[in-house]
Amino acid sequence: MGTETRRGQEKRVVEQRVDSTQIKFDAAFQREYAQMMADAIKRSRGERKRRLQEEHSHAEKLLAYIWWQAVGNLKNLHPEFEIVDLRGTPRYPDYAFLPSPGFRLVLEVDGFGPHWRDISRWRFDDNDERQNLLLIDEWKLLRFSYDGLNEKTARCKQTILMALARWGRPIDGEQVKLNVYERAVMHYSRSIGGEKFTTSQIARALDVTRKTIAPHLNSLVEKSLLTAIISKKGLRTGYKERRTSTYC
Repeated sequence: MGTETRRGQEKRVVEQRVDSTQIKFDAAFQREYAQMMADAIKRSRGERKRRLQEEHSHAEKLLAYIWWQAVGNLKNLHPEFEIVDLRGTPRYPDYAFLPSPGFRLVLEVDGFGPHWRDISRWRFDDNDERQNLLLIDEWKLLRFSYDGLNEKTARCKQTILMALARWGRPIDGEQVKLNVYERAVMHYSRSIGGEKFTTSQIARALDVTRKTIAPHLNSLVEKSLLTAIISKKGLRTGYKERRTSTYC
């Protein structure tokens, strides 16, 4: 590949980049994020408290915002959560999502800046070992680049929903078994606050066809997790979540 071609490609990438200083956070998110941080600082001490006050910055806030848009809230999300790995070393991932004792998920954002370009060989090796030990200890892990959160927010949200759908996450009470598509639909419903949605909306959100998702919507209605919205003419116009059952 010629030098001019590479330069042209690099220029196109830069032109697509979003200026992170222009990101407008939703007011409801701002309130929930501020409360989450205040609670975490109040409960923490030592190294975790220092990290919360000095190192938890815009990149970590952006990751929380993408999560909030996908899931609908910041419940059970713990910033700079202290984890002691299998070798006894304290680790502080950007977030730990802990909705129940049996579900442990780490969320990380990686920036392409001096911190990563100038990282020492020891730090590079330790970062890989840190990730390996978390996975061996049965933590689930999602990592996003800062550029990805900025430029490919829809993809990042979809990744979060697919992960939660694949791994499953019960809420309360009796559980109903769901397949991966059905879990993805339920997580999407939660992300929009349980409001009505159409077949076209969920198909776009999951990047599948209406034909693919339709039988799974019917199945969720049969399992009493969704209610079908019927028009006066007897046509099915959308779906809405019922909160009388839970899934796994």
